[in-house]
Amino acid sequence: MTPSQLQAQGIKALVRELGVTGMVRFLQQFELGAGDYTRERHKWLKGKSIEKIVAEIRKLKHPSRKR
Repeated sequence: MTPSQLQAQGIKALVRELGVTGMVRFLQQFELGAGDYTRERHKWLKGKSIEKIVAEIRKLKHPSRKR
């Protein structure tokens, strides 16, 4: 099966199971994006412990709480 055939068969399966609107909504969840996430992540997290990262996440999730 060629990549084109696989894509066509996948679209048909999505339409069959989800309908056209559901298929579109499903496919809109995925985008290619840009950049190098792995390289950027290493830069963001450089020198941070897991504990520090968790504390920062908790602070963002609950800004009014003090930790």
